[in-house]
Amino acid sequence: MCAPRSILEHGTSRWGVLVLIALAERSCRFSELRRAVDGVREKMLTQTLQTLERDGIVHRDAHPVIPPRVDYSLTPLGQEAAGLVRSLARWTGERLTGVEAARREYEARREATGKRRG
Repeated sequence: MCAPRSILEHGTSRWGVLVLIALAERSCRFSELRRAVDGVREKMLTQTLQTLERDGIVHRDAHPVIPPRVDYSLTPLGQEAAGLVRSLARWTGERLTGVEAARREYEARREATGKRRG
């Protein structure tokens, strides 16, 4: 897989987008992120954070205290990516009624033609 595509997939994956949006507001501990990213399993959140950290989008700050404390925040690259993702999310919300209308029209056409198209 080419490098730009893999970075795009990491940042726009189901969980990647939600992590970027959550961290765009402020830095978070793992448990805070898990609550903010509704529905994500611990293992998937861990994998997503590791991938985004490897790509230079997320910064992991482990504090040498007991109990251990780890904070996650966006790097400058991550802040830029989060801004773009938030713009796309905003556009999606603004165009939701148009998309829903297009879906209804599509389904009506498929039903009218007996769902012959694939």
